[in-house]
Order: sequence, then C-alpha cells, then structure tokens
Amino acid sequence: MEIQLLVIFISILFSAFFSGMEIAFVSANKLQLELEKKKEGFLPKVLTRITEKSSKFITTMLIGNNIALVIYSYFMGALITDFFNIDSLFIQTIISTLVILITAEFLPKAIFRIYANEAMRIFAIPAYFFYFIFHYFSNFITAISDFFLRILFNVKEEENQTEFSKEELGNYITEQLADATDEDQVDSEIQIFQNALEFHNVKAREVMVPRTDLIAVEMRETISNLKQLFIDSGYSKIMVYKNSLDEIIGYVHAFEMFNKPKNIRSILLPVAFVPESMMINHVLNSLTKKKKSIAVVLDEYGGTSGIVTVEDVVEELFGEIEDEHDVVTLTEEKINDREYRLSARLEVDAINEKYNLDLPKEEGFETLGGLIVNHSENIPKQGEVIIIDNFHFEMLKVTASKIEEVYLKIIDLQD
Repeated sequence: MEIQLLVIFISILFSAFFSGMEIAFVSANKLQLELEKKKEGFLPKVLTRITEKSSKFITTMLIGNNIALVIYSYFMGALITDFFNIDSLFIQTIISTLVILITAEFLPKAIFRIYANEAMRIFAIPAYFFYFIFHYFSNFITAISDFFLRILFNVKEEENQTEFSKEELGNYITEQLADATDEDQVDSEIQIFQNALEFHNVKAREVMVPRTDLIAVEMRETISNLKQLFIDSGYSKIMVYKNSLDEIIGYVHAFEMFNKPKNIRSILLPVAFVPESMMINHVLNSLTKKKKSIAVVLDEYGGTSGIVTVEDVVEELFGEIEDEHDVVTLTEEKINDREYRLSARLEVDAINEKYNLDLPKEEGFETLGGLIVNHSENIPKQGEVIIIDNFHFEMLKVTASKIEEVYLKIIDLQD
C-alpha cells in the first residue's frame, strides 16, 4: 500500500515536471534564453545543449511524460481496485484522469507558463539528465517525424530559430527598465529600443506643437514685421496663413531674410498636411518622400490642430532635443506625496509614470488640461474646483481658450 502511494506520488511529480518543462520551453522568451546562453558557466552550456533542437527537446519531454503516465495508470488502477474496491474500468478512468489532469497538467502548466524563463534556468540540469537518458529514443522518434514531414508535407528538417518576435523584445526591454532603480541606470540603447517598439502606436496629435502655441503671420504681412517676429520669437521657421490659422499655406525660414525678399509669397516654402489620427511612422514616411520638414496637423473638420516637424518625430525615438519649441517652461512641482502644482500641458501618461499616479486615460485626450476639459465638457473658470475620481483639481491659471496651470491633490474616496 505504502509503496503504491509512493510510486503514484513520484510518477505524478515526474509527469508534472515533464508537462511543465514542455510548456515552459514553448512559452519562454527566446531572446532572454539566447542572452542567458551567451553567459559563461555550466548552466548556459546546459541550456545551449537542451535547446539546440526544439523538436528533440519536446520529444524528450513527451517520452518522459508518457512513461510517467503509464506507471501512474498501472499503480493507480491497482490502488483503486484494492483499496476502494472499485472494479469498474470507467470509474477508475474518471478518477485517475481527474487526479492527473489537476496535479500534473493544469497546475504545473499554468505555473511553468507564468515563470517560463525561470523554470528553464532552475530545471535545466534535471531536464538535461533526461535529455541524455532518452537520447536514442528521442533521436529515433524525431527522425521518424522528420521523415514523414519531409515525405508527406515537403517540410525540411527544422533549423534553429535565430529570429525573435517584437513581443519578446518588448518584454525583455520592459523587464530591463523595471529592474533599473535609477533612470541613469537605463542604457540609452535600451530606451531607444523601447521607443522604437512603441513608435507605431503614437499618433500625430501626441507629438505636435498645438495650435495655441503656434507663431504665424498672415501672407500679406510686411517683411519688416516678419523680421521683427523672427527676432522676438527666436524661431527659425514661422508659419504663414491666409485669412486664418485654418488656412496655413506654408512657412518661411529665417535664412531667407538674408536674400532681402520683397514679400512673403516670394520666400514661401510648402508644407505637408496630415490628419491627427495618422501614426507618426507614416508621418515620417510621408515627410521623407515629399522632402518636407513640417506637416500641418488637421482635425476631423479640416481645421488646423497644430504642426509636427521631423524633429518632433525623431524625439520619439531618441528622446527630447532642445529646439525652438522647447523654450516654454512647464510648471511641474511636487509639494508632497499628495499635492502637486502642474502645467495643464503635461501629458497624463508622463505624470502617471513619473509620480506613480492613476489619472484616467482615454483616447480623446493626451494632456492634463484635456482630461479636465473632457470631464467638465467646458473650460473651467479660474479658481474652480473639479473632482475626477479621487483627484481634486483647482484651476490656478485659466485663459479664455485654455487651462494653463492646476493644483492637484489626491483625496481619499471616503472623504
């Protein structure tokens, strides 16, 4: 009796091990595994050996699992018959199947799938032991499977995978950033990789210079006034419109002032037009093909929403680059862990990440001011208080067209 229980218990453990390692190998981040295998030591060599050919590793785990299941079935059937006095094969099958499914299939596979890379490192040596023991069996079975695949489906023998999916690279980079306790510990290459992976998810309206910050002149403006505007603003490019900002027709460069132009039209340079919803990778492609450096971002009604430059797009990959549009200093003051003084131009994502807050995020807005306007459905008055979830907002500076600065306080929901 005791021997039967011991054999059943051990066979369940082995079945759980083989099932778990099979799913761990399939679920593991291949990039992390490859980096682990490049290290020095005994464990990397073992990992390299057992993952050299994926089909052989899977076959080894299946052989071990089947042997464990056969032993389990024999002794479990005898135990049910002798101890519980149940002779029905159907009932024996149900009981045995339920036990093995829960203890050696569902639970280990769920655990090994979550901790796939850790499992591959921890159990690499035991896996290599069985990889060596079942070497001839797995080679024989792999050869048979390769033969039928080649004859029936014209599939050649498997080659070692050296390419990694975008998800695997993204997961690895996320883990590296999470492990860094200080921003200075994050390599610039890793940050660029992360920016590149998220590049295709960023829309034009997320990187544009908004309409309210544009410096522009009417096409009929005098050259002397245009020169003064260049001097006062410090910008190298100024947008030119006809009648209103919704009819931008181009831009002028400060360099053209050295040519002593007679009017603005003679030095007008063309711009591209893109919708707010266009992804910035498409914006960059469009500007490159058209050989333009500035695009006017249009809202859904065809009006001017802002402008985006090649530099704005490049900043999404390489980080902030000081330019003429970065001279505006945005208020960002942490009073204490529950109180902040913030510019309404700050992005909600950046605030959440930097201060570990949980401000609501929706498709319809990007900035703190957009969050407040989206909730109140109007531009609040100066001094007005807005409550959004457990966040208390007081309007510190408000103009007729926008919110400029707010006071944020985190409140308890029961308050």
